[in-house]
Amino acid sequence: MKYTGPKIKKSRRLGVALTPKAEKYLERRPHPPGQHGPSRRRGKLSDYGKQLIEKQRLQYQYNLSEKQVRKYYQAASRKQGNTSDILLQLIETRLDALVLRSGFARSIYQARQLVSHAHFRVNGKKCNIPSYAVRVGDVITVRDKSRDLDIFPAAQQISTTPEYLTVDDKKLTATLSRLPEHGEVPVQCEVSLVVEFYSR
Repeated sequence: MKYTGPKIKKSRRLGVALTPKAEKYLERRPHPPGQHGPSRRRGKLSDYGKQLIEKQRLQYQYNLSEKQVRKYYQAASRKQGNTSDILLQLIETRLDALVLRSGFARSIYQARQLVSHAHFRVNGKKCNIPSYAVRVGDVITVRDKSRDLDIFPAAQQISTTPEYLTVDDKKLTATLSRLPEHGEVPVQCEVSLVVEFYSR
């Protein structure tokens, strides 16, 4: 699924900035959207409501469909180890997510579009599948014809590279050095509640 609705409204609803533009709006209006704004009295969330919100936060920060999130949960639950950590690793090592973390895109939506338009190579081979699972040691490079695009310098100015990636800003390459640990992934979500949502 490619979410095409209003990003700012969705960001205010979830309390998470989905784009750089939404981040500015959240600073001014940190409350959910609605006619009465911050003065509206909101009821206490149930356990299910909390789980649902966290699932939606994870889903929209990575621009995934419900079917995709459930599929990743099922894959994580079959592996040995902490399901929350494995779920986050599986989603974070998608090609579009790593393109965003490497500073090659300003948002996950732009990252998905760039990957779909074949602006990147993985280990020297063309890859236009946003959900492609990048492995440790794989090298992501911007294709030669795309290196002069203004998108990349603009994205690099606002990016912060996580420690599990090795990025060369001049050569426009990124290498997945190791699998990300839970606390290193710059995503605002209680993944344990997402696991609880699907394990009901």
